[in-house]
Amino acid sequence: MKLFLKSIISICLSLLLMLSNTAEAMAFCGFYVGGANAKLFNEASQVIIAHKDNKTILTMANDFQGAVKDFALVVPVPVAIKREQVNIGSKAIIDKLDAFSQPRLVEYTDADPCAPSQAQFESGGISLNQPVAPSARNQRKPTGDLGVTVEDSFKVNEYEILILSAKESDGLETWLRRKGYQLPNGASAVLQPYIRQNMKFFVAKVDLKEFNQTGQKFLRPIQIAYQSPKFMLPIRLGMLNAKGDQDLVAYILSPKGQVEVSNYRTVKVPTGNEIPEFIKEDFGKFYKATFQRSYEKENKKVAFLEYAWDVSNCDPCSTEPPSETELKQAGVFWQNDSSRTFITRLHVRYSRAKFAEDLVFQETSNQDNFQGRYVMNHPFRDKMTCKAADKYRQQVSVRQEREVQNLTQLTGWPLADLRRRVKPLVASTPVRNVDDKPFWPWAKP
Repeated sequence: MKLFLKSIISICLSLLLMLSNTAEAMAFCGFYVGGANAKLFNEASQVIIAHKDNKTILTMANDFQGAVKDFALVVPVPVAIKREQVNIGSKAIIDKLDAFSQPRLVEYTDADPCAPSQAQFESGGISLNQPVAPSARNQRKPTGDLGVTVEDSFKVNEYEILILSAKESDGLETWLRRKGYQLPNGASAVLQPYIRQNMKFFVAKVDLKEFNQTGQKFLRPIQIAYQSPKFMLPIRLGMLNAKGDQDLVAYILSPKGQVEVSNYRTVKVPTGNEIPEFIKEDFGKFYKATFQRSYEKENKKVAFLEYAWDVSNCDPCSTEPPSETELKQAGVFWQNDSSRTFITRLHVRYSRAKFAEDLVFQETSNQDNFQGRYVMNHPFRDKMTCKAADKYRQQVSVRQEREVQNLTQLTGWPLADLRRRVKPLVASTPVRNVDDKPFWPWAKP
């Protein structure tokens, strides 16, 4: 049976298929009305990386499409992985961190400029704006003159796992082909750098009988725990099967602070921009266009920071912060030592032409808050009859023009088209005061 699978990884895993103008800064407040999550992007892989010192727990999920029987994956890992270091995770925790950290749209509604409390307005004072026992098959098994060694083999629920080491990439490629794996062209050249670094290879395929017993519609994420000074994520293998640019969203959890990519520039996505009211219904389309334009401006060779915050709070919140239980599910292993947890959301769009190296990360002590956040202002549209109303309407008109210009700069969309979509603030019909009736006797009643 064919399934559309949203689990396990395509960035580093999809090597194999088995057997067949910004406004002034505002306070982080407002009403959250929408977000741009990873589901907006086609072929987007998602990973959670919980990291402290030299210890890492990697949770992997992706957008594999096909039949379960055809699924297999290869992940280069810094050290050999034992059975007790592997766990089956939940897609729900990935969805939780995605929703919590996604770029967001917030809205503000202007107060009545004629209200008594708005006296400041007329003077310009208001701004608008279980671990399981190791398998009995854990002995190292040399595999002839191909230079491939089976360091370990075991099952974890519906997954059959092999841990391999190799001396030559040609030998590893030949061994995998003999075992029924279909490798894309160029696999040997991509495997070679990992072999030179003495990295191991985590290979997994699905036991159909076990998978059917789970009652799951999608393959579940795999979690791997390991200890190594290498703080990195391999992405080159996934490029072999890629038809074009691929998106990776990484949720990196650390007790220290923000995490950056050290071998490529880390750039913040545009934030704080005022945008028109009509974007509320098209926020996903807006953010995709904004990201693409930023990606092109940066020569398609950077990692974008979309969110950085302590997970215990948020402002505005797109969803409730993750609980201690959820953080544990995400791999956080330092909760008992009173350390706090900081989340960094990095979004990388990569291709073979622009990303010749895997992603290498570095922790920083920077705990400044950041979020991709876009501001939507609603004008006050009820009747206004005070002297401040005309000035207010003028300011709203100026603001609306600024908003559409911001939108053009962010997305590249035609300015004339955007102006036509703006709903101007129409002047209210003045209410005549009874004391203002004509004093001349020939006036009509």
